[in-house]
Amino acid sequence: MSEIIDLSQEIVTGMAVYKGLPEVRISVHATHEEWDGITDSTEATPSVFNLEMGEHTGTHVDAISHMAKEYKKQTIDVMPLSMFYTAGICLDLSHKGLKEMIELEDIKASIKKERFQIKQGDTVLLYTDHYRRTYGTQNWFNGPGISTEVASWLGKQGIAAFGVETMSPGIPGISNKEVHRICGKLGFTHYENMINLYQLVGRGRFRFIGLPLKIKGGTGSPVRAIAVFE
Repeated sequence: MSEIIDLSQEIVTGMAVYKGLPEVRISVHATHEEWDGITDSTEATPSVFNLEMGEHTGTHVDAISHMAKEYKKQTIDVMPLSMFYTAGICLDLSHKGLKEMIELEDIKASIKKERFQIKQGDTVLLYTDHYRRTYGTQNWFNGPGISTEVASWLGKQGIAAFGVETMSPGIPGISNKEVHRICGKLGFTHYENMINLYQLVGRGRFRFIGLPLKIKGGTGSPVRAIAVFE
């Protein structure tokens, strides 16, 4: 029997978003009482919510078009679905601290420890335990991030994507912008704001699914990312 592990944050009003991106607001658009003409009820039971949020909210995947202007045609709706339905591995990088760079030697050491082989088309998830340690605190915005060398190396392995628990794949102001550009240049992507990666460590390969919404011209999309162990 399959075991399914949820890797996605809840989407709630006021949740943390990357600096400058749209705030999340969820409000009741209609209730069952309104639809049924009930005027003497002491409760309002939602029948439809109104969602206000950006594409890059919560656990989400970036379109190649998000990486730089020159990739504008590679929007989320035209990216192949095979990029979001892959084999997956999870690397243990939980020794990395706040704003600490994840270097290539860290990646290779974790691969060696777990006896993994990165294969073409894989999704590589990077476990730092940053979510459990800091979500809801000021340090949530100060997570570790990968170096440009790591981004280039991962892309050259032919992976479909990598995923992080943090709000950005690189460290903002240091490596983050260039990491995005490398993803665009090498034609792979990444997931941000992942959770429960600790449940994947040491368990070998799994099926990864992180399908985006089909947003016409979209630069990214929230996903319900899961890992499936058969």
